[in-house]
Amino acid sequence: MKKVLLVASLISCVFAAPVIAADAAAGKTKSAMCMACHGADGNSMVPTFPRLAGQHESYIVKQLHEFKSGKRKNDVMAPMAAPLSDDDMANLAAYFSIQSGKVGQAAADQVELGQGIYRAGNAESGVAACAGCHGPTGNGNPQAGFPRLSGQHADYVVAQLKSFRAGKRNNEPGNMMRGVTAKLNDADIAAVAQYVKGLH
Repeated sequence: MKKVLLVASLISCVFAAPVIAADAAAGKTKSAMCMACHGADGNSMVPTFPRLAGQHESYIVKQLHEFKSGKRKNDVMAPMAAPLSDDDMANLAAYFSIQSGKVGQAAADQVELGQGIYRAGNAESGVAACAGCHGPTGNGNPQAGFPRLSGQHADYVVAQLKSFRAGKRNNEPGNMMRGVTAKLNDADIAAVAQYVKGLH
């Protein structure tokens, strides 16, 4: 009987705990520190800096935590994330996630190869289709931790795919991206990145 009461007590505490909602307005104010690289609304104008507009809240929060902890290595983002509190991260994520993401123009000569890999993978090399995790329109899957790719800068995508392939970036769920990128050559990576840039 005591165990039942203890479990019931714990459950009631969990459900009674206040849930603090993220504040997008506070995130907008805080985003002034992000503007130089990511743009005022998360649509970065510099192709080596990612577009954050429309990205899933949970993904942004995870990346900020991992920049801060050092799990994801980046000399630019580490000092930016270091002073952020959990509330700051949640608020920034809430703000950027509700912004409208822009879509670029894919290089015409890369679309056929990029689309083929993105949608169907490559049976010969054993590459899985990107769409399996990131969706046919690149919207990702926040519950599974897969980011939105639609409209992301090609230069940024190339850099991240090569970083996964080299093992320099290793913060993805289940080592999935390292497994996929190990089977991609530079031409495949460039084509997929171009396709993603124009995907919507």
